[in-house]
Amino acid sequence: MTEQEIEANLIASLTELKYVYRAEINSRATLESNFREKFEALNRVKLSDGEFARLLDEIITPDVFAAARILRSLNAFTRDDGTPLNYSLVNLKDWCKNDFEVINQLRINTEYSHHRYDVILLINGVPVMQIELKSLGINPRRAMEQIVEYKNDPGNGYTRTLLCFMQLFAVSNRDRTYYFANNNARHFAFNAEERFLPIYEFAGEDNRKITHLDDFAKGFLSKCDLGRTISRYMVLLAAEQKLMMMRPYQVYAVQHLVRCIDEDNGNGFVWHTTGSGKTLTSFKASTLLKENPHIHKCVFVVDRKDLDRQTREEFNRFQDGCVEENTNTAALVRRLLSEDYADKVIVTTIQKLGLALDENSKRNQQRSRNGQATYKAQLEALKHKRLVFIFDECHRSQFGDNHKAIKTFFTKAQLFGFTGTPIF
Repeated sequence: MTEQEIEANLIASLTELKYVYRAEINSRATLESNFREKFEALNRVKLSDGEFARLLDEIITPDVFAAARILRSLNAFTRDDGTPLNYSLVNLKDWCKNDFEVINQLRINTEYSHHRYDVILLINGVPVMQIELKSLGINPRRAMEQIVEYKNDPGNGYTRTLLCFMQLFAVSNRDRTYYFANNNARHFAFNAEERFLPIYEFAGEDNRKITHLDDFAKGFLSKCDLGRTISRYMVLLAAEQKLMMMRPYQVYAVQHLVRCIDEDNGNGFVWHTTGSGKTLTSFKASTLLKENPHIHKCVFVVDRKDLDRQTREEFNRFQDGCVEENTNTAALVRRLLSEDYADKVIVTTIQKLGLALDENSKRNQQRSRNGQATYKAQLEALKHKRLVFIFDECHRSQFGDNHKAIKTFFTKAQLFGFTGTPIF
């Protein structure tokens, strides 16, 4: 098949997935006009030409990370008459309810570049994914090189137009399909071996690769799946100003974990090998559980102090200020009882939890002698709360082959009627 035929077949597949094909959007002017229409409808506002021009000046940025945050946030804009306008670019509460469109052969002519893009997916008029295609005899790596060349051109469309909001790229020769996140230049290049990093192949729940473009479209590009990928399964690393993709197996693990808790299906475990990204999986599960109003706390439990520090640092690397240190048992108890949303995710050690619930611990005995409520007595208030416990490194010797420390903790907790959902 020729490249044009592959492109036509992909657009046909996307229209079957309920994308609206907009053949007339083929220039910067038509792209911006469509975005303006969607923006005004979503935010229930009518902008003057001057206001729209100022809006574009404010939101278009060469910084990929900054654009990614604008896309995911509620933003503020001052209108010509001085009144404030709080706006979003997409429906943040339910990404499935946005308008999904597909365009092709878009030409962007800026001061220094004259580029044409094969297929672009729009969410509410915002370009979020570009798909570059090659014919069967050409390695998809050539399409990757082409994207890098486009981005390295001075004054390119990615820095001067709405294409700055591009979140994902995909390349395919129909039989082999790869995808990867957009990023600023320091995180977006070939390495010494001319291998593009990091790139991903989509896979099913059985971890079998899904490389054919038609199958990739059905499994990865359906409207709600693409919306969830961008809103839930991409991570913005604040410390590195970098966009990170979750691998398919991490996404499936998080989905099953959250579903298990939502449906109250009992306990479970996620088995990750070394270097497979279990901290990122745990972080994303914790942040999604944080959004659940029926869960009081999500407690991430480790088996030693240095792992406590390491996990907190990793969590805060993924999201600045996500968790704070529990310097002692008293701080842990205070956060467990707190109704502050910022304290909803807690990282702690099994030892601190055990001390809080052990009537015979020195701290509890000392508090009792001083006429203070013991930690255990204070935690009585959690009896009827729903807590999720995620235990890390369950195979380690300090947890014991039979999870002795964990069992001891839950035995102590159950003495006063505590019920929780441990996820190993």
